[in-house]
Amino acid sequence: MFSRLLPRTVARGAFQAQNQTPQILRASPVTSHLQGRISQRRGYATPSEEKDLVIVGGGVAGYVACVEKRGSLGGTCLNVGCIPSKSLLNNSHLYHQIMHDTKNRGIDVGDVKLNLEQMMKAKETSVSGLTKGIEFLFKKNNVEYIKGTGSFADEHTIQVNLVDGGETSVRGKNIFIATGSESTPFPGLEIDEKKVITSTGAIALKEVPKKMIVIGGGIIGLEMGSVWSRLGSEVTVVEFLGQIGGPGMDAEISKNIQKTLGKQGMKFMLNTKVTNGDASGEGVKLDVEAAKGGKAQTLDADVVLVSIGRRPYTNGLGLENIGLETDNRGRLVIDSEYRTKIPHIRVIGD
Repeated sequence: MFSRLLPRTVARGAFQAQNQTPQILRASPVTSHLQGRISQRRGYATPSEEKDLVIVGGGVAGYVACVEKRGSLGGTCLNVGCIPSKSLLNNSHLYHQIMHDTKNRGIDVGDVKLNLEQMMKAKETSVSGLTKGIEFLFKKNNVEYIKGTGSFADEHTIQVNLVDGGETSVRGKNIFIATGSESTPFPGLEIDEKKVITSTGAIALKEVPKKMIVIGGGIIGLEMGSVWSRLGSEVTVVEFLGQIGGPGMDAEISKNIQKTLGKQGMKFMLNTKVTNGDASGEGVKLDVEAAKGGKAQTLDADVVLVSIGRRPYTNGLGLENIGLETDNRGRLVIDSEYRTKIPHIRVIGD
């Protein structure tokens, strides 16, 4: 990846090495992992150590130099998104096949039990192996990695609250913002990642909920809803549109996916909107009605998965300190070269 990305970056004028190996530091927007050349030194960069490039964010878009808030590299995709969800998808599929399909194929496997704790450990092992691989690449390519929450002090300085306590700052001739995105909250329902969860909570439940309601029938909601449905939860998807999979999915594909998931036990309420939510009791109550208006009804669930999209992760970046503003959806405006109105500050990724 480095061999492909860095030459383009140089060509576009992101930094000028002047016959020297560029100093690269990676940092994530609000969370910054500044772990300095892990095996070579334990100290952190000082304000006098100006880097050629500082990246705020440790996800896929910012693998070159970083300040990252999580305790591990890889961003949302690797830590709490694509990778762990695919592990659960695969293993829940195997479990469902053994429980409901193999007997009809002449395969008798005897007494089958779900060991959710072990399934979660398998997921974590997959994630851990990949994050350690990224750390190895950082060491190999002399990328300084700072663990902490980063924000702009000025146009060339990132102030970092370190994960282990204390503060440091890093100066860069060029800065990439690669902070990714976060789940969009649902008005009136406070996310606690226990009863009201996002996809992050959905990959870490301690037990299979008896009833789960998924608000939003997009890809993420269907993915995580199907995992828990195959593991034994009664899952209902509430979707405002008339089809699942999002507005960009082909209607025929959407219909067939719904048919397949329906055979696995998932239920769907399409053309339906959630008007109110109450998580004050033991479970969660949702008031729903037809999208175009109609008679309301109340749904009960042990767990509600909020999956109505994602929004850019720009809060807390200190953008006000450098005069950068976001639009009404929290997005930074860039040109065709990913530059903001401050030429040496670029934005990549979500």
